[in-house]
Amino acid sequence: MELAIQKWGNSAAVRLPSTLLSQLGVALGDRLSADMKPEGLVLRPARKSYSLADLMAQCDLKAAPPVDAEAWERSKPVGHEVW
Repeated sequence: MELAIQKWGNSAAVRLPSTLLSQLGVALGDRLSADMKPEGLVLRPARKSYSLADLMAQCDLKAAPPVDAEAWERSKPVGHEVW
């Protein structure tokens, strides 16, 4: 698929057809990550970042704490946690 580079204010822009947006799994208003690779420009959906307030808003504040809180605090990371 060829896309034209067009002037947009003082910048250059490439319009992405809706079929391409659908294939990328993005919509208007979403963000893309752009990386230069030896084979050319690579666009992919940007990873979403969450604030602590966003994450806390999803928590059930009435949930019971872990049964063994000390063991939970000593546990090793299983994902990408930052300790």
